[in-house]
Amino acid sequence: MSAYSSVVRGMMEYLQPVLENIGDEMYVERLMRPEACDFRFGNPQEMPLPQIQEALVKWAAPKDKDWFAYKFSDPKAVRVAVESLRTRVGIDFDPADIAMTTGAFGALASTLRAIIDPGDEVIYLSPPWFFYVPMILSLGAKPVRVDFTPPQFELPVDAIEWHITPQTRAIIVNSPHNPSGRVFTPDELERLTHVLEAAHRTIYLISDESYSRILFDGREFHSPVSHYDRSFLIYTYGKTLVAPGQRIGYVAMPPTMPDREELRTALLVAQTALGWAFPNALMQHAVGDLEKASVDVGALQRRRDKIVGSLSEMGYEVVKPEGTFYVMVRSPISDDVEFVHRLADEDVFVLPGRMFELPGWFRISLTANDSMVERSLAGFERALEGMRAGKLK
Repeated sequence: MSAYSSVVRGMMEYLQPVLENIGDEMYVERLMRPEACDFRFGNPQEMPLPQIQEALVKWAAPKDKDWFAYKFSDPKAVRVAVESLRTRVGIDFDPADIAMTTGAFGALASTLRAIIDPGDEVIYLSPPWFFYVPMILSLGAKPVRVDFTPPQFELPVDAIEWHITPQTRAIIVNSPHNPSGRVFTPDELERLTHVLEAAHRTIYLISDESYSRILFDGREFHSPVSHYDRSFLIYTYGKTLVAPGQRIGYVAMPPTMPDREELRTALLVAQTALGWAFPNALMQHAVGDLEKASVDVGALQRRRDKIVGSLSEMGYEVVKPEGTFYVMVRSPISDDVEFVHRLADEDVFVLPGRMFELPGWFRISLTANDSMVERSLAGFERALEGMRAGKLK
């Protein structure tokens, strides 16, 4: 008998590429070098925004005896979310339909737990964020993969329709999309709405909008929640602040959601049963000030333009992101892991597409600082020339 559950075994098998990358001793050693250019994850490579410290220090001083008591969704934090959503999404959410969570992670896990039973099917779009599939597996449900077609990464509405079965309970949509940076258009979202409504059964749409404020070229974001009634809006402040270790976000149901009174209780119970997926008291007190802070999107766009332009000139095939802080690049050889190791020899560290169900590609994070971007360009060029000299496979 195994020391751990079969469900966890399935999750470990799926996450093997991620676990291998994180546990690779080569990365641990070389990432400590001052010349290392770390483009792997969306972690900050510069000092945090000063507004984060200012907000946490300001709100750390207790104002009453219950300042650090158990917190569900604090009404003041909920009001901040309601006002933000009214401005950004154009929907007047009922405060009772917003649950404060431990970032998007907690929001996704709680929403899935509230609506999914064992045996249900959940459609997700590939390449996905690493943890969609493990969270679906943890519920005894079946993840159903629907592929994007690179390099366009258009919303594959026809393929989604083909994969809907009587067991389909939900679909996860991520816009702006990690890792491609694609922002879905109102036309695409309207077509998806028609497909879901035509199914004549309850299919929930879980809209992961973690990067909805990180948009380039003056682009507008359109929420699927504005198109489809049975939608859950997932948001986290971790991306906007580039502070993934300080976890606060929320899940919001629109006023058009059927049975939302019952779903409120389901979410509350799911958040509790999952191991308290509510943000800590200090983050909820501070969220009004944190709402006003943001990463410098203009600086991210300049890094995007530098990387996309420079790598394209070298001969790489690069997808120009419309949002997020990632850039997808086609590996010059079919074995993306091998090429990622070749880049690591040049002190340039990226994530292989294998980690996103997209072999033959790799991902660059724009949260690296400007100096890293400049230093990395010679490494990208040497790695490509080295592969060319060895006859690309």
